[in-house]
Parts: sequence; structure tokens; C-alpha cells
Amino acid sequence: MDNLRTMTYEVTGRIARITLNRPARGNGITMDMPRELAACVERANLDPAVHVIALAGNGTGFCGGYDLIDSAESLNFEHQGKSDLPSGSPADPLVQMQNHIHGQVWDPVIDYQGMSRNVKGFMSLFHSDKPVVCKVHGFCVAGGTDMALCSDLLVIADDAKIGYPPARVWGSPTTSIWFHRIGLEKSKRLLFTGDCLSGKEAREWGLAIESAPPEQLDARFETLLERIARMPINQLVMMKLLLNQSVSQQGLHTTQILGTVFDGITRHTQEGYAFQQRAAEAGFKQAVRERDEPFGDFGMSSFKG
Repeated sequence: MDNLRTMTYEVTGRIARITLNRPARGNGITMDMPRELAACVERANLDPAVHVIALAGNGTGFCGGYDLIDSAESLNFEHQGKSDLPSGSPADPLVQMQNHIHGQVWDPVIDYQGMSRNVKGFMSLFHSDKPVVCKVHGFCVAGGTDMALCSDLLVIADDAKIGYPPARVWGSPTTSIWFHRIGLEKSKRLLFTGDCLSGKEAREWGLAIESAPPEQLDARFETLLERIARMPINQLVMMKLLLNQSVSQQGLHTTQILGTVFDGITRHTQEGYAFQQRAAEAGFKQAVRERDEPFGDFGMSSFKG
């Protein structure tokens, strides 16, 4: 797959390796990334040599969420990359950003059409025939958690940061999978505050299956991958279908529709517009600083009062 813009794909032995590859932008999510992710997952599923899929990120962290710096500060799409989508497509970044201009009529259907396709891309990990194991180092926040939590298993560095700070303003988790990973009360604890967990806390809360010191993370990740890769493909496919069925029966798809609609609404509330206006005036990072400083956790791995 030589035409990938946002990630790399390779197969080593029985393992297909998908690596997010926008390190200069914190592996920020563009409209292309979920589509490429789904294509890579399908490639792995159709490869009889592949037993398990490994998901990771290049650079200093796994994923910092959507690449919002340009879109929050101005209608600037330089870092989104050239798209091969039809002109006027709801998945075109230009169409989405023009739908967010303050003072103009917001079309919630255009918003939903774009974001719901991203959800389908992230959920390709959940619906993959073969198991997906995700490795998180550095940071995994906001939309980055959609990919990490749609994976089957999460291995995380002890000092990594994982959570959904946009719950404070300008965001709603579109894959809505937090409840299915850690239960109702723990999900409320995080989404009612926008707090993050350290990797070690993520393991203690049941969000990650393993955590490890940063220097041991790769070895622990590879050990788990190799053990899964020893299993017959047919057994892996059946075990995953069996277990995921219980999640699907709990209404995940319906909740994701609501979460995706709410995500659009959060960007068009009084607070959402104020956040975008502040980002335009002072820069996105400063707006985030002002959002997080009252909670005492700007730039910190995790802090919960």
C-alpha cells in the first residue's frame, strides 16, 4: 500500500503492522486517516498470512486527536493534505470547515455525514475479523482514544496520558465506547471532568490490559502479539465474534449515532463558539491552556484534583 498519506502498513511474519505516521502533527487525525485505517484493516483481514494486527504511532505519542490547530484558528487546510474526494463531499475538510463558520447556518446533516464516516473508519478495528492490539506511548487523547479503544487490547506505557479532555468543551466521543471498556461510573468520572489517566492508572481501571515502563513497552507489546499470532486464524475470528456480540447487543451503534450528533452540537454551543473565537485570537494551544488551567492539569500526564 504505497499511496498511504497518514500511516504505514507492513507485514512481519504473522503480524500486520499499522503505524500512524504524522509525527510532526502529533499523528493528528485528518479526514483521510479513518479511510486509510479501514483500508489497512481490510488488507490485513484478507491476507491469509496475517493472524493479528498491531496498531501504533510514530513520534512522541500515539495520537493527539483531530488535527484541529488550523481549523480552530482559521479556515486553513494546509496540513490536511490533498484529498481525492469528489468536490463538495461531506468528507471533504473544506466542506466541513465552511460548515463551521460562526454566523452562518450550520447544517447538522453535513456534519454528521462527515463524522459518521470517521466513526466507521475507527470501528473497522472493532469489526476486524482478526484481533487488533494497540500500543500507546506518550499521549492518546481526544479522537486518538477512538482508535485505541476500538482496538481489542491496549498495551500502554506507565507514563502515557490517555483521556478525552474535549468533554470540557468542543467535543463528544463519537465512538462512544468508554462505557463498554470501563463501565458506567468510571466513564462518568472521566467524561464529567475531562480528566486523563496515566498509563498505570489505565491498567488499574481496566482500560488497558497491560502497562509497562517506557523502556519495556515494546517488548511487552511484541510478547503479546507473538502469543496471539500462534493461534489459528479461525479460532481468533470466532472468539472475537463471540465476545463482540455482547457489546453490540448493548446498543453501541445507537449510542454512536447520538455521540456523533452531539459532537457536532458541542462545536455550535455558546461555549463552543467562544472556544473557537479564542483559538482564532490567541492560537489553539493557548485556548486549550485556558480551558485546562482551571482544572490544574494543562500539560500534565494526569491530575484529578
